[in-house]
Amino acid sequence: MSKRLLTGLQPSGNLHLGNYFGALKPFVDLYGDYDSHLMVVDYHALTTIKDATVLRSNIVDVVKDYLAAGVDPNKVILFKQSDVPEHTELAWIFECLVSVSFLELAHAYKDKLAKGLEANAGLFNYPMLMAADILLYDTDVVPVGKDQQQHVEYAREAANKFNLAYGETFVEPKEMILEGVGVVPGTDGAKMSKSYKNTIPLFGSKDEIAKAVMGIVTDSSGERPENVYAIHKLFKSDDELASLYEANKGSYKILKEALIEDIETLIAPMRDRRADITDDAVRDILRAGAEKARARAGAKMEEVRRKVGVTI
Repeated sequence: MSKRLLTGLQPSGNLHLGNYFGALKPFVDLYGDYDSHLMVVDYHALTTIKDATVLRSNIVDVVKDYLAAGVDPNKVILFKQSDVPEHTELAWIFECLVSVSFLELAHAYKDKLAKGLEANAGLFNYPMLMAADILLYDTDVVPVGKDQQQHVEYAREAANKFNLAYGETFVEPKEMILEGVGVVPGTDGAKMSKSYKNTIPLFGSKDEIAKAVMGIVTDSSGERPENVYAIHKLFKSDDELASLYEANKGSYKILKEALIEDIETLIAPMRDRRADITDDAVRDILRAGAEKARARAGAKMEEVRRKVGVTI
């Protein structure tokens, strides 16, 4: 029997190349080897998105993105977090087992406070909802970047506390560290991020991609534009790029144009597939996925309710 894998999709708006190489492509490359669950984490998104119209649009868009990139909905349980109420139910039970001081150690919460921002209660409790997401399906493997490893550690701690209090119930999941996640460079050389305004759109038009690439910051002191090269390495090997960059030393425009063409070669077929996916098709896929997810989550919660004593 295949091991179970779960990953979450953040409905946070238009994806960029950093999202593709950091999360989307790694999932597409490995999900077929597992009993995979792909969940749109719309309740998690409520910690930051306060516009219902935006959230609805983002949910549909992120599903289209993953389908266009190659996810087969017949080979994965693709569903929306809010369609499975057992997630928030289990999160509450976990919240009754862990301490406030434990939750205060969460990186996302501490980062907010360090920046002088007000952290809402949802962000504070976020780790336990994520633990519920993972543990509800007896997940064996959770693919994450190194910066997200703590999420899986929190899930293991929640599982351990429940198992000690009520008997062996939850599988303690293991993280699958995806090398390179979170370090895809942006147009200024820093991590590619919408908040830094240094992204290259994943499903943008060729003109939009070209505009972003032409805006890559170049260092005129060297023979090779390092920021251009760092992104280009995502598409071709060092050996493939060596002759191109050697033949065009100092010719930054030519090198950027070559990068544009390599990006377009990858993106154009996905962009065409995405254009053919309707909103109704997305709703149908999420509805079918929710039925499968609820069947698994419901069976698990029956066991949990019985063990904590609310089933009489």
